[in-house]
Amino acid sequence: MTDNRNTILAVILSGLVLIAWQYFYNVPQMEKQRAQQQAQAELQKTTPQPTASATPGSAPQPGGAAQPATPAASQPQAVVSRETAIAASPRVKIETPRIAGSISLKGGRIDDIALVQYRETVDPKSPPIVLYSPSGTAEPYYAEFGWVAATGVTAKMPDAQTVWQQEGSGSLTPSTPVVLKWDNGDGLTFRRTIAVDDHYLFTIKDEVSNVGNAPVTLYPFALISRHGAPHVSGYYILHEGLIGYLGEHRLQEYAYSKIDEAKQVNFKATNGWLGITDKYWASALLPDTNAQLQARFSSNPVGKVHTYQTDYLLDPVTVAIGGTATTNARLFAGAKEAGVVGINFPLAGLGGYNKALGLNQFDLLIDWGWFYFLTKPMFLGLDFFFRFFGNFGVSILLVTVIVKLLFFPLANKSYASMAKMKSIQPQLLALKERYPDDKVKQQQEMMEIYRKEKINPVAGCLPVLIQIPVFFALYKVLFVTIEMRHAPFFGWIKDLSAPDPTNLFNLFGLIPFDPTTIPVFGYYLALGIWPIIMGITMWIQMKLNPTPPDPTQQIIFNWMPLIFTFMLAGFPAGLVIYWAWNNLLSVVQQGYIMRRNGVKVELFDNIRNSFKKKVTTEAT
Repeated sequence: MTDNRNTILAVILSGLVLIAWQYFYNVPQMEKQRAQQQAQAELQKTTPQPTASATPGSAPQPGGAAQPATPAASQPQAVVSRETAIAASPRVKIETPRIAGSISLKGGRIDDIALVQYRETVDPKSPPIVLYSPSGTAEPYYAEFGWVAATGVTAKMPDAQTVWQQEGSGSLTPSTPVVLKWDNGDGLTFRRTIAVDDHYLFTIKDEVSNVGNAPVTLYPFALISRHGAPHVSGYYILHEGLIGYLGEHRLQEYAYSKIDEAKQVNFKATNGWLGITDKYWASALLPDTNAQLQARFSSNPVGKVHTYQTDYLLDPVTVAIGGTATTNARLFAGAKEAGVVGINFPLAGLGGYNKALGLNQFDLLIDWGWFYFLTKPMFLGLDFFFRFFGNFGVSILLVTVIVKLLFFPLANKSYASMAKMKSIQPQLLALKERYPDDKVKQQQEMMEIYRKEKINPVAGCLPVLIQIPVFFALYKVLFVTIEMRHAPFFGWIKDLSAPDPTNLFNLFGLIPFDPTTIPVFGYYLALGIWPIIMGITMWIQMKLNPTPPDPTQQIIFNWMPLIFTFMLAGFPAGLVIYWAWNNLLSVVQQGYIMRRNGVKVELFDNIRNSFKKKVTTEAT
């Protein structure tokens, strides 16, 4: 039957896409993650981390300036705990509604940031997410600002060992900036004013006053340094690593392995920003939009690890005798919330920093992917309903209904065509009996029937084909947006971005055993309640059509729901809930169209016959 063949073709196509996705991306990357975690754990046990500085170097660069230098190889020292490293230097405390941490007076670095509104697990009592850590810890990560002396300038400049003095006292809060000061003893006084808003934006104002006996030429710089490659998700659809939008160079993305190969990449740009991004968190330098940047991405070996750095130099500033020079910088260090970062989409209403600061495509800090024209509207729809109902699971259900309504005319034509196909099945069967050995004649007569009845034989593929891009758009949103992280649904689903935590193979928790730890096949043994529900709804949807007479087609129809159930079991729970709900809506819609076109709905008959056949077979 041609309609069955079309449905099978669509299902097989969808299944092949999902199988390829799992085989080429999910499973290999999970194995890669496990290997990376083991290697990093062993490395931290056996290899001390360096404390080399990422302060400006003295090697002349084109234009006469010394570029902010990535660390050269140095003698490693023992790794200390984060608490020990923080206590080892005088600090200014940071207190905001979203950030807790401190600024080190030694070096003037922002190197201690924890995101207090986000936790490591769904347990609200679990530790907050740590973004920045000082040098000397297992994973140093920090931002630094200052001045680089031009070639020939011998004046002493502040570096990683410089101890700044705080003017006044108190913590850095959204309402109280802090001022740091350092005098080089040779006529130059450096003053740094640091402010922070109630989200994740630091504003840094650096001033240098010259009361010496000669003018000095300095280059403002800013850098973000990260020692050692962090654990990454490792999925093809997500970028983690060095990132920037650099004027005419547009979006630049370098994974850690890619920058290790390139060593260093330089850009000259205006209206740009650059930084380092993780899946949900990021750190980015946001210079003035009209600033001329000498920007750089780099990776340098320090001992047995690499140090990754994004930095920039601005145009030189000459500080006359008795004069003062000023430069401004901004630092984003926090969670990649769409409403805070910004989302560049018509009528989005989420301008964030991208709009408020006039930045250049800062919304691309969130990896919306090549199909942003689908993922952004999908996110906006989910976010809109979340504001009303406070539950992203409910949002997924409502957005699925809206998607169904948007494609209702097209789906109606498809289902109507499928209904007509069923109505002409007697004629098609008669053709096979009339021309049993002439396949060409069968096809000719069949196409003539299609022409007379105005039937499109491939229309049956459309419902599934339409569902595929929506499926992947939702998958992308669930995977990359922090709003979905730890977002609960109802019951046992505490995180829509994670797989269903229940498992049939340990009797849903009654047996103290995790089947997913089994090598090779463990990934496919994460069969929770929602994937089972999804499989049942898919089976019901297939039973809406008559049982195909061809034995091969029957086998495909019978096994496909089970195959999809196991394939989707490891996907985010929100995606499985969407698929199950979409199946139910499709059953209702298809049943309605069939009745309207005078075709008998054989759902219950087919379900009943399936069990009758099973009983008959067992009896035989």
